[in-house]
Amino acid sequence: MIETTIGLEIIEVVEQAAIASAKWMGKGEKDTADEVAVEAMRERMNKIYMRGRIVIGEGERDDAPMLYIGEEVGICTREDAKTFCNPDELIEIDIAVDPCEGTNLVAYGQPGSMAVLAISEKGGLFEAPDFYMKKLAAPPQAKGKVDINKSATENLKIISECLDRSIEELVVIVMKRERHNDLIKEIREAGARVTLISDGDVSAALSCGFSGTNVHALMGIGAAPEGVISAAAMRCLGGHFQGQLIYDPAIVKTGLIGESKEKNIERLQSMGITDPDRVYNDDELASGETVLFAACGITPGTLMEGVRFFHGGARTQSLVISSQSSTARFVDTIHMIDKPKYLELK
Repeated sequence: MIETTIGLEIIEVVEQAAIASAKWMGKGEKDTADEVAVEAMRERMNKIYMRGRIVIGEGERDDAPMLYIGEEVGICTREDAKTFCNPDELIEIDIAVDPCEGTNLVAYGQPGSMAVLAISEKGGLFEAPDFYMKKLAAPPQAKGKVDINKSATENLKIISECLDRSIEELVVIVMKRERHNDLIKEIREAGARVTLISDGDVSAALSCGFSGTNVHALMGIGAAPEGVISAAAMRCLGGHFQGQLIYDPAIVKTGLIGESKEKNIERLQSMGITDPDRVYNDDELASGETVLFAACGITPGTLMEGVRFFHGGARTQSLVISSQSSTARFVDTIHMIDKPKYLELK
């Protein structure tokens, strides 16, 4: 079983990525913060007894310095793997990664950045193109009751009823983008409060799955790959998550891969996505029998502390969520890197 075999090791994967990235916190170099996280994540994954394939990564390239889509990782992907990997014991898994979710947050010392990944057995994660995705995340009490096709006002009324709160008590996270101006206006007019974020909507979706975070919904359009990772986490938590691919550059207004709406539709069809407007639920985006999600705070966030360095070591806080055991574990780890003179426990 995936959890019992590599559950601890995937925690170490996100921990190592977070530590590497956190060394660049506040230095204004987002690309470097991302690159070192990628390399640390790759190095640790390549020590795990598995055959892994990146299905959500840093890009859709045949060869790249980043963890690219289609890259194989794990000890059993080595050329000499036949000499030490038993086919009967071999774990083949699909992996979705974001080694530094919120690169700008790290670069400018802002809260909410994490190293994250999701894994499932082969074929268990939706291979999302590097497009955008309209997203709706909500607490478990609202699962299956809110709907991405409803207006923000309608969904806020439903969440209000499900949580036995007034709409005025609800907080919705939205990414601060021009495309969301009308959405933000509608949420405010409905009476709810809005928290605007510059990056990091995986953390925002994840916060909807836990009571006490004072986050009650994520709405708006963000990156599709991160949508799959969010869906994996929310499926494990029993929260609500829906995503719909956005392939029209005129809607997102920035950064969409593809020359035109028509070209993007052709690209989706070439990937076997025949209904580009389909709404996906979390159990479709993360459909595997076993799904694991792991995250480690780089900078402090709602759910986890960021990396805290002390002389000779570091302390991290991670979260691993499993559909197999129906658990969400917070892991507090002290890393003794250079024979520290003391261990920081505060």
